[in-house]
Amino acid sequence: FATLDDVHDDYELLDADDRYRLLIDLGRALDPMPDALKTDATLVRGCSAAVWVYPVPQAGGRLHFLADSNAAITKGIVALILLAVQDRPAAEIAALDIEGMLARFDLKNQLSSNRTQGIPTMTALIRDTARRLAA
Repeated sequence: FATLDDVHDDYELLDADDRYRLLIDLGRALDPMPDALKTDATLVRGCSAAVWVYPVPQAGGRLHFLADSNAAITKGIVALILLAVQDRPAAEIAALDIEGMLARFDLKNQLSSNRTQGIPTMTALIRDTARRLAA
């Protein structure tokens, strides 16, 4: 999938089970995150599953995030969030309404609350990281 819009176009056409499969496939497609980066420092607090996010600054002030989770659906949600921000300039990421971009997926009604509870924490972490690196 190239963009969040591409994923949403497919997502809208699917039933609940296929939406789960789509999220799992998105998670599988994430860049592999080396185990050495899965530390307490990269662990996202407030997620029911373990989620790690590591920013990799790129040329031109862009940010590329490596991320992983020990739960397949959660990893898919992480991949969905990263589609919104991946490889954009840090200043742009800091200003994005990530939650707004994800709202059309209606994840709160599609997934259990323990799967979605970490989304605000993760989006805040990404935005804070972007702000720090853009400064």
